[in-house]
Amino acid sequence: MSITLGVILGNRDFFPDALISEARRDLLNVFKDLSVEPVWLTDADSKLGAVETWTDAAKCGDLFRANRHRIEGILVCLPNFGDEKGVADAIRSSELNVPILVQACPDDLDQFGLMRRRDAYCGKISVCNNLRQYGYKFSLTRQHTISLSSDLFLEELRSFFAVCRVVRGMRRVRIGAVGARPNAFNTTRYSEKLLEAAGISVNTLDLSEVFGNTSRIADDDSRVRQRVDQIRSYADSSFAPLESLNKMAKFALVIDDWMASLGLTATAIQCWSSMQKNFGVNVCTIMSMMSEQMMPSACEVDIAGVVSMYALQLASGRPSALVDWNNNYGSDPDKCVLFHCGNWAKDFLPDIRIGTAPILGTMLGEENTVGALAGRTPAGPMSYGRVSTDDVSGKICAYFGDGYFTNDTLDTFGTRAVVQIPQLQELMQFICLNGFEHHAAMTTNHCAASTAEALGKYLGWEVYRHIPAPK
Repeated sequence: MSITLGVILGNRDFFPDALISEARRDLLNVFKDLSVEPVWLTDADSKLGAVETWTDAAKCGDLFRANRHRIEGILVCLPNFGDEKGVADAIRSSELNVPILVQACPDDLDQFGLMRRRDAYCGKISVCNNLRQYGYKFSLTRQHTISLSSDLFLEELRSFFAVCRVVRGMRRVRIGAVGARPNAFNTTRYSEKLLEAAGISVNTLDLSEVFGNTSRIADDDSRVRQRVDQIRSYADSSFAPLESLNKMAKFALVIDDWMASLGLTATAIQCWSSMQKNFGVNVCTIMSMMSEQMMPSACEVDIAGVVSMYALQLASGRPSALVDWNNNYGSDPDKCVLFHCGNWAKDFLPDIRIGTAPILGTMLGEENTVGALAGRTPAGPMSYGRVSTDDVSGKICAYFGDGYFTNDTLDTFGTRAVVQIPQLQELMQFICLNGFEHHAAMTTNHCAASTAEALGKYLGWEVYRHIPAPK
């Protein structure tokens, strides 16, 4: 994934010019490897293309402001001590409101003479002090100084890019709520106004409109046949009747048109019980296909749940899914079973197949639940999290953490996984005591740190990151 960064090279004039030139060269190599498009001053704009004086800062601010719709984050690079006011003034002049990463280059023990001395270790503290005085939130590398040519710096940049994606995406996402919240699920209540204040818009569609629109599409419509073919190529559908596949296809066409007409990115759908009673299928397969295409779709009109999915998707660059914290795993305190009946993206399910929802089928008729997926997530890394609107306090709250999928034995149906999370019991205590929902989102790599930083530091939400304490 490519990204556009505003880049500030900080300089102080009594340090060697070569340090700035070398930093630009090293950064260009890094940017090429990571598909970064830098927006920065050149040596035609200022001395060495660096920022030091007020004039440099104003030029840099003008440049950033002219590219404000493209710039997703700002990298402050300090090859030497840098000029603390120049950096802060450039950002203020830019009028940008994006994540900021501050990096400082390390001195070498054998190069403390006047020709190679940097003092960026000290300068970084001064730059950060000024950024805080100016009211800016910013991110730091885990090591105070870090070489531009190191693998660790590449990791830091990738993590920062995830922060930038989350911040940019969450400030402008448009979500569709399809149907009413199931009456039995008070847990999926949410504050539409709190989300709107955070830049997250919710648009609604009644199921009666969906069912009415699907009824006007003929089974032999070419679009229906094409969508049925897509469903069959997506998952093993050998046990799904054509009648059920046609219904799912028509549902997908109606939702696609509605989303396109409103510019929606994600959905939360009333997947039961009206769907089974009045339409005769589960639409889990369609929701899975949308999530796989990076348009996350959540069950039970869980809008806050799909917000959680979208945040993790932005950070990881991979599909996300909504899960139930569903079962203990024997007596192991750090393992549990994640489950849904199920609509997880194919990314989680190498053995994906279309089946039924046996639990719902006991009440609604199993023949009316065709479309629920079955499959098992194999061992590997995972991140999990949940966003919740706390109407009582007027806050958006969240938690995030990292864990692992395991290959432990699990004999059940639906979409399912066994996960291992260090100090899981403490996490469950936190979830229950703070009124979080039984749903959580997950993705297939570790990105909890970036997601938590983006939502907590830059969006101002109240975020807990589950970091197990050493035993």
